[in-house]
This record gives sequence, C-alpha cells and structure tokens, in this order.
Amino acid sequence: MDDTTAKSAILLIHCPDQKGIVISITEFIFKNGGNILYLDQHVDTGRQAFFMRIEWDLSDFVIVDEKIGEYFETLVARRFSMNWSLHFSGEVLRMALFVSKLPHCFYDILARYEAGEWQVEIPLIISNHADMQPAAERLGADFVHLPISRENREQQERRQLELLQEYRIDFIVLARYMQVLSDEFISHYPNRIINIHHSFLPAFPGARPYHSAHERGVKIIGATSHYATSELDAGPIIEQDVVRVSHEDSVEDMVRKGRDLEKVVLARAVWQHLHHNVLVYENRTVVFE
Repeated sequence: MDDTTAKSAILLIHCPDQKGIVISITEFIFKNGGNILYLDQHVDTGRQAFFMRIEWDLSDFVIVDEKIGEYFETLVARRFSMNWSLHFSGEVLRMALFVSKLPHCFYDILARYEAGEWQVEIPLIISNHADMQPAAERLGADFVHLPISRENREQQERRQLELLQEYRIDFIVLARYMQVLSDEFISHYPNRIINIHHSFLPAFPGARPYHSAHERGVKIIGATSHYATSELDAGPIIEQDVVRVSHEDSVEDMVRKGRDLEKVVLARAVWQHLHHNVLVYENRTVVFE
C-alpha cells in the first residue's frame, strides 16, 4: 500500500450482538475529534451477530493514523470481543491480474483502470498463456508468462507467490484465469483473491456451466464473483447478477449473454473490495452499499 495521507478512516467490525456497541464506537470517534461521514450496520438475528462499516473525517482527529487501531482495540474493541479492520481512504491498493486466454473480463478491467474509475495500481499481470501480453504492455504493467502443466504446477505457484511478494501485491483478481489454485496458494491471500464464475452459484459450479445450464433448460443464467477458498467455486459471494434466457437460446447464445454479465459482476466486486465495503463472516459476506 502507498503511504498516501489519509482523508478519512474506515472501520469494518463484526462481533456478538449486544447493547452499547454503536454508542461506544461513535463516542470514541466524537471524543477524539472525528466527524462521521458514513455509518451502516446490520444485525443477523439468527446468529446474534453485529456488523458495521463506519467512516469518519480525520481532519481534526487527535489520534495519529498509526495509533488509531491500538487505541480502538484498547478502549472499545476488546470490551465487545470485536473482529475489526482499519483502512484509510488515501490508500492505493496494488492489484495483480491473473488471466488465461479469454479476454473479456481482462479488457473490461483495463478499460475501467485507464478511464480512472478505480483508485488502484496494476503493476503485475500473470498468465499461463502469452495472448494478453501486448495489452499488458500498453497498460505499462509487467506481464509474466508462466505456462502451467501437471508436472510444474507446484513450482510455478511458488514463482507466482515470489512475484506477488516482490511487487507488494495487496489482492488478486482472477479475470477468467482457467487454473485451479492450490490450498497452499490461497492461504497466503485469504479473502484477497477475487474470482469470477460464469454461473449463478451455488448452481453449476466447476467447468462448462453454460452447457450444464442449457442441458437443464434453465430460464435464467448468471455470474458470481466471490473470494477464492480451498473449496472450488464455494467462497464468500461478493456480487451476483442474472439475465433471462429461453428455449430458443443455444449454448453459444448463453455464452454471449453470460460474458456481458461476467464483466459487470467482476467489476462491481472489485469496486466493493477497493472501497472496503465487504465484510466476510464465516463463508458469507455483508456488503455495505
């Protein structure tokens, strides 16, 4: 992350639901000179769990950025057994793209980046094919071609991890990267690997979901963006959308319609992650709008 001076602070919080949480958090901010810009909360009554995203202006805040987390833990979080993370609006995250041969999600991300839609850096693009190298070079990102086979998979994953550390990558986007990542790899980036799957999960996980949907005669198809976990296509869901299809649609028609969805759904998920709107709890997410 860049050490850009932050304009606001963002706390993502979850803990057992109990009395006094909201007033304790807001008093901590008020008494230290903060002005709340955004507050949203949710209570899962079935799980008796409390969730919050709160953002406040730091212009007159008396605690320096480096000490906010320490003070919050001591004065508030410990009392309520909170799980929390602190972020700053001035942070510029560093994103790595993993891509194979299919270009639609990759090109859409590049277009949004070049248009200035996202506050992010893309210093590294990794692929098991060389097809996207010219586009990566036009962007100014380093493109690393790492072909993968059954025999070299473990070695190439080690090299990928070395590159991610070397480039100080904060999170990874799998832009239709057609390789299954190992549990070991995923463990290095928990809730920081964003995947796009071309179905409305949990329906039709795995390979060839459009073919499965056509065979089943579904009336809608969808796309799902989720954090990658050790279980294939079963991680916490960040974003989903659907489009209607009919008996007249061939597999090719479904693929065409679905790829439009994939681009948009993945872009929405990346946007939510960049703005620290996603709170992961168990294998679910709370996504604050």
